[in-house]
Amino acid sequence: MAADHAAAGEPAASTSPAAPDAEARALLRRSSFISAISDDNEGLEERAFEPAEKVIVSISGDPDADAERLFASGGRAPPFSWRKLWLFTGPGFLMSIAFVDPGNLEGDLQAGATASGTLLWLLFWATAMGLLVQLLAARLGVATGRHLAELCRDEYPDWARRVLWLMAEVSMVSADIQEVIGSAIAIKILSRGFLPLWVGVVITALDCFIFLSLENYGVRKLEAVFAVLITTMACSFAWMFAETKPSGKDLIIGILVPKLSSRTVKQAVGLVGCVITPHNVFLHSALVQSRKIDPHKEYEVCEALRYYSIESTMALVVPFMINLFVTAVFAKGFYGTKEADNIGLENAGKYLQEKFGGGFFPILYIWGVGLLAAGTSSTITGTYAGQFIMGGFLNWRLKKWIRALITRSFAIVPTIIVALYFNTSESALDVLNEWLNVLQSIQIPFALIPLITLVSKEQVMGVFKIGPRMKIATWTVASVPIIINSYMLLDFFSSEMEGVLSISILCVAVVAYAMFILYLIFRGTEFPDRFAVGVHKNSLTWRKTG
Repeated sequence: MAADHAAAGEPAASTSPAAPDAEARALLRRSSFISAISDDNEGLEERAFEPAEKVIVSISGDPDADAERLFASGGRAPPFSWRKLWLFTGPGFLMSIAFVDPGNLEGDLQAGATASGTLLWLLFWATAMGLLVQLLAARLGVATGRHLAELCRDEYPDWARRVLWLMAEVSMVSADIQEVIGSAIAIKILSRGFLPLWVGVVITALDCFIFLSLENYGVRKLEAVFAVLITTMACSFAWMFAETKPSGKDLIIGILVPKLSSRTVKQAVGLVGCVITPHNVFLHSALVQSRKIDPHKEYEVCEALRYYSIESTMALVVPFMINLFVTAVFAKGFYGTKEADNIGLENAGKYLQEKFGGGFFPILYIWGVGLLAAGTSSTITGTYAGQFIMGGFLNWRLKKWIRALITRSFAIVPTIIVALYFNTSESALDVLNEWLNVLQSIQIPFALIPLITLVSKEQVMGVFKIGPRMKIATWTVASVPIIINSYMLLDFFSSEMEGVLSISILCVAVVAYAMFILYLIFRGTEFPDRFAVGVHKNSLTWRKTG
């Protein structure tokens, strides 16, 4: 029963999460360069949010200490409050933006054009899987007071930590390139082709400075801006949905009746693969710390987990509807047509305009506004995630503008090069997106496996570790995108790689990749210890007999 209570977000005992090892942390030292450019020379650990930046969620009428102990001992959930739900609302909506970034929109339009509405059921269940992963990320951040990158830094040896950091950076940069290119395409559409892709990339690069200026006004102001961007996306794609009038009956059947044919396997794989974004797992585990919660008080942790679960679920309803609108519009317009096989972000607006025409506001520009809102919001959250990943894995307490500049440079410099080359080649841009999707797919295990490992450990989570049934469910959910993306990777590389040398390099890379994943899975379990003991016993027996 204790495991069940823990899985439900309720305390199972009176113990508290294990405190970080202060003596070990004291051994960490920063270079003089880091000290000179850091926000604060006091303290040795990077923090997601400074205490002064956190939103206070306590309100008048909250229970006192005696009432908290009474709630904890009775195992009852804290009383629900709409006002408190409002105070906790924000991190989930920032997290949800990764579900409607330009890469997801491209997957939606291709799924709609080639498979009609037959993959809507998969979109629904992929979103549900993404929700479970994000709830685990929120649980980790709330119960420990630290985010995933910070905990990975302490959990894994130095070599493994550096590999995980590199994988997280590659995932973030590949996603950021897609997002920036999506924004640049939207700017090109809205400027009627006057501004080429590379100019749109430069304009989009400035969003990090907008982000920094917004952050100075407080977390709630920043969340309000993202709410406006999400609303803009929802209104734009809902307008397109209303203009094109897809069949409601077909949509309901598509959601409720699972169908999958050999022709739509590639689109199905792409749809699932783009829902779980590795850097978004790191992001959400840090965003939940924007509220002032004491991780050592079970009442506060239990209450925060309850509200964050509600908020995250509500937040993902919006991107699911947006993805549904986009899939339905392109299914109505292009399923069964010659354009279905070569449609992408670059030419989608042109095809929409040719198919559905103008009206009071041409559909081309409605699409451009929605795409710009999606690209802008996702690039800003990408900058945010990059700061948490860099600060958490490397323990760099840099000034925020320096961290943002470094994070943006990782993506903007290669993106400008890409934009200059692909500005004259639409088909090559689609090939680039395939490679970027592959890069992100490769990184998925390196975010999911550490997350599940950490939320399963009592030393890390205390009484809020997940129980056996939840552990089985989460490993099952995690295995689905890993298996699906493994299929996609094998299919992709088998068609792209030619020659003995290329295949040999690929085989070595696959073996190293699989070995590292197995290391992450079995590390921290009893299996390595038992294996080591067995080897030791065998060696002693061999010495005696020898």
